[in-house]
Amino acid sequence: MTALTPARENASRYRIEPTVMQALRTPRLLTREVLAGLVVALALIPEAIAFSIIAGVDPRVGLFSSFVMAVAIAFVGGRPAMITAATGAIALVIAPVAREYGMDYLIATVLLGGLLQIVLALLGVAKLMRFIPRSVMVGFVNALAILIFTSQLPQLIGVPWLVYPLVAAGLLIMIVMPRLTKVVPAPLVAIVLVTAAVVVFAFQVPDVGGEGELPRSLPELFIPQVPLTLETLQIIAPYALGVAVVGLIESLLTAKLVDDITDTHSRKTREAWGQGVANVLSGAFGGMGGCAMIGQTMINVKASGARTRISTFLAGVFLLILVVALGDIVAIIPMAALVAVMIMVSVATFDWHSIHPATLRRMPLSETAVMVITVVATVMTHNLAIGVILGALTAMVLFARRVAHFVTVTRTIAEDESVPTAYYAVDGELFFASSNDLTTQFDYAGDPDRIVIDMSRSHVWDASTVAALDAIVNKYERHGKRVVIEGMNETASAFHGRLSGGLGAGH
Repeated sequence: MTALTPARENASRYRIEPTVMQALRTPRLLTREVLAGLVVALALIPEAIAFSIIAGVDPRVGLFSSFVMAVAIAFVGGRPAMITAATGAIALVIAPVAREYGMDYLIATVLLGGLLQIVLALLGVAKLMRFIPRSVMVGFVNALAILIFTSQLPQLIGVPWLVYPLVAAGLLIMIVMPRLTKVVPAPLVAIVLVTAAVVVFAFQVPDVGGEGELPRSLPELFIPQVPLTLETLQIIAPYALGVAVVGLIESLLTAKLVDDITDTHSRKTREAWGQGVANVLSGAFGGMGGCAMIGQTMINVKASGARTRISTFLAGVFLLILVVALGDIVAIIPMAALVAVMIMVSVATFDWHSIHPATLRRMPLSETAVMVITVVATVMTHNLAIGVILGALTAMVLFARRVAHFVTVTRTIAEDESVPTAYYAVDGELFFASSNDLTTQFDYAGDPDRIVIDMSRSHVWDASTVAALDAIVNKYERHGKRVVIEGMNETASAFHGRLSGGLGAGH
């Protein structure tokens, strides 16, 4: 058996099959990728228009942004089959810029946001993903499912009654179709059949054309006319940082979700700077920017079975063809068909196992609390970044509290020795949360003249612990007693030796 070199092992770890070349050589796989791209493109149109309205810009801005970003990320992204386009999260961040300063400042914000994403990627921000607990990931997924579903409600309230049977028909098709065949994606069949029924029977229901005017020309280069001054930077920098952070959080979490679904590993750092490149290109062509789209990604990966960059690339290409060349045909697609697709996506995205009574009984209360906080914060703010950050902070606080209680100090007195000695055995992980109470575990006045603190079953993690140990030594010395600290492992001893005595007087 030949051992792999580190370079080859790393390449093998990130090799995702089927590859683009394998798909191009296999008609069945290629057909699946092409049809998946078409379904995603159809679902992108109303979403891009809706997000443009949220951002306060022309629908064409969102549509062109989705085209540019989908095509760009197909080449520069690190997660094959993931869809990147204009999103509601980014629209919410940049809406104040468009409203208060106009289109030129908005584009400048998107360009700066993309550049910041590239910088953050080079600084290794993607590695921070390992600190996102599973409970936050579950909350993220469930919140996304809820947001996808609630975003469809405006299309189901105050509409003609015919919309409801059409949505039901679309859902029924997507439930039954996979049991018959998976050659053609069920969402595409649902869209085609529901649209055909509306056209044949001349039903008067809301359609894509009613969402906003579709573009009639190709996107062009857009150079924002803004003064290159510090004042301009002060205006756009906070929003650009918001674009960068929100976009990276949503994109990297979506990439991790797709990794879990497909049992593969993707290059998160490449995905991070790929998002930055895609945003820069989006801004260069007058787009509103965006990030990974969980709903469309689930349509592509879960509902349609796509696995390669071909589907991502074709989603962008089909989007442009549909809105520019076939706009009149796309305009007659009933919103009921697309609503049915998105409802099915929300149901498939939600982690139903996480709320099963048996799961909740077994799961620690703290884990459930983190999941609920992530969901509630995300749904209330409609901002995935806020939900994830708040969930992660809650998890860290609860973890710190739980670990802090694991530290014990056991005291024994050895009076049979030549010098009476008090032995203290410290057991547990010592950091800021657990070491703050460490100084209260010692009998400074009642102990004999010699004290030995055994650290062999504990570990020093931070400066707070070193300061606590220094304070203990100083308290004993004020009583004229001598302290010996022993049993530290090599790492903890080096850390303690470097900081001890340099953190101020004990208290």
